Amino acid sequence: MYNGAKVLVTGGTGMIGRPLVDMLIEAGAEVRIAALDDPARANPAAEFMNGDLTDWDFCAKAINGVDMVFHLAGIKGAAGLSAQRPASFMVPLLLFNTMVMESARRAGVERMLYTSSIAVYEPAAKFVEDEAWNGPPHEGDRFPAWAKRMGELQAEAYKLEYGWDKIAIVRPANVYGPGDDFSPTGMVIPSLIRRVADGENPLTVWGDGSTVRDFIHARDVAYGMMLALEKGADCTPINLGSGSGVAIKDLVEVLVDIVPDVREVVWDTDKPTGEPVRLMDLTRAREKIGFEPQVSLRDGVEETYNWYLENRANVDNRFNAFSKDGKS
Repeated sequence: MYNGAKVLVTGGTGMIGRPLVDMLIEAGAEVRIAALDDPARANPAAEFMNGDLTDWDFCAKAINGVDMVFHLAGIKGAAGLSAQRPASFMVPLLLFNTMVMESARRAGVERMLYTSSIAVYEPAAKFVEDEAWNGPPHEGDRFPAWAKRMGELQAEAYKLEYGWDKIAIVRPANVYGPGDDFSPTGMVIPSLIRRVADGENPLTVWGDGSTVRDFIHARDVAYGMMLALEKGADCTPINLGSGSGVAIKDLVEVLVDIVPDVREVVWDTDKPTGEPVRLMDLTRAREKIGFEPQVSLRDGVEETYNWYLENRANVDNRFNAFSKDGKS
């Protein structure tokens, strides 16, 4: 389906965007990237457009002439950051989700993928797609979660009013991989990797290690997105995760095994850890689009750690929505 197609990837310089762009080019697509990042982070085989997706004119230029849109641009940060910077999370998400999708509709784009989030779910041990709207999202996620929910609702509205039903919606779990955000606002895996690589010993980890999360490598998410747009573009949300939980204690053990210099781990049980268990149900992903993750946690963490070591000098050269100058 992608051979010869003209495809726009918003956020195509990000952690998921980069492997997705690589895969699309390998599949024969003509790829355009729209992002606020340094052009040096983009695949040189793709067309790069630097601009703000909250601007109507830029959205129209970026989408002009493309057949498909993968909308990956987003705001990402560690637990608790949305409570400290709620407007920085919510407002850009609402703006560019609305503008990119509306621009795609006006331009007559054939197919579009909308990237939602695990955050849209109400608190539960296991997340099933059709249960997402049974209640409000977790209190700590409410600002970005409601923005992501509005994007899903916008897609459904277009299907009902305009008959545009070729929109795929994916809800990735906790994504990690090369190109992740290793800044102080980053998520648990990149944060631990940076601290370990920078010599923190003993390593201090929040909680007691019992919290269970669903981690998925960015390359698996990118592949799942391509499957979703090809086989599941009907406005039906699809979870993309590993399908199995990993306790933070086990994650730390994997990292310590990879980096034997860490001799001691201290668990700070006075710090918050969030919900005890958060797992994705992958039944729909397996049955509807034939998705199965390929990258093991051990291989993925080791690859990400090695990538950080090789790129440490430039790892902060990325757009950061939470800084005044847009830099990490």
